[in-house]
Amino acid sequence: MTRSSDNGIEAERLGRRFKDVEAVAGIDLKIEPGEIYGFLGPNGAGKSTTVHMLTTLLPPSSGRATVAGYDVVRDGPKVRASIGAALQEAALDPFLTGREHLRLQASLHGVKGRTRDALIDTLLGRVGLTQAGDRKVRTYSGGMKRRLDLALALIHDPSILFLDEPTTGLDPQSRSALWEEVGRLAREEGVTVFLTTQYLEEADVLADRVGIIDHGRIVAEGTPAQLKAEIGKPTVEVVPESPHEIHRLQDLLGRFGEATAARPGALAVQLDGHGDLPAVIRALDLEDLRPAEINLHQPTLDDVFLAKTGRTLEGAAEEGV
Repeated sequence: MTRSSDNGIEAERLGRRFKDVEAVAGIDLKIEPGEIYGFLGPNGAGKSTTVHMLTTLLPPSSGRATVAGYDVVRDGPKVRASIGAALQEAALDPFLTGREHLRLQASLHGVKGRTRDALIDTLLGRVGLTQAGDRKVRTYSGGMKRRLDLALALIHDPSILFLDEPTTGLDPQSRSALWEEVGRLAREEGVTVFLTTQYLEEADVLADRVGIIDHGRIVAEGTPAQLKAEIGKPTVEVVPESPHEIHRLQDLLGRFGEATAARPGALAVQLDGHGDLPAVIRALDLEDLRPAEINLHQPTLDDVFLAKTGRTLEGAAEEGV
């Protein structure tokens, strides 16, 4: 499929209310063709509701949105023909094989014969399920099911792909494989990707831009680098060779920034523009203070989320597991 300049996503004051609950409170979005847009937020923030409106599964209560140039209310069939969606719960039949799922999905989209069979082989290979394609889905692991769901979303060569928390609960290897395929789709095929996630690392690795939603409102938006630069400077952490030097070290580091949390036996400051890591090292040498260890910590998206919302993101705690 030829990717056109209309294959982006736009929303103006898009909102959705459920009785007395405002799930999405009039958000604005502009996602360029071929862009990977990461949508971050805790459970209940409005991520999935936004996806459901953009994929025509829920009508907006207010505002408007276009997907691939089509209005999500007036042009629902055209929107659905242009997009692929892998939502949180994959609708898979445990008694069908992976290949049978893909054959059924292809038939629903009018793809038949040798073209269909060749496409299915290609997709199974791209998501790493060639060897498992003729096994029943009930024998698949969670990661295999998510990868099959991605293949199903791609069967009709969509120009826009919606992935709603696609790697939640996956092991690191399965998560990495899915990241690689999503990155390839955007980079090599120009597919626009709208990715909701609770994993900060996922957004940092994949997304060209990130939006943070909290209580139904977008509270921050930009590239990962821009957002991290906005909220803080790097932190230098020093472990003195001798515990007796802790007070001298404290005075020295105070020249370079404000003291911040550090692990036991270490001191840390957030750099305030009066020097960088080499300057700290030179000062230590001039003062004849011998460090056992020096670490430079860059701001993370978790720091961004904490600064913007006052809390951490649930998935952040699982990233180190």
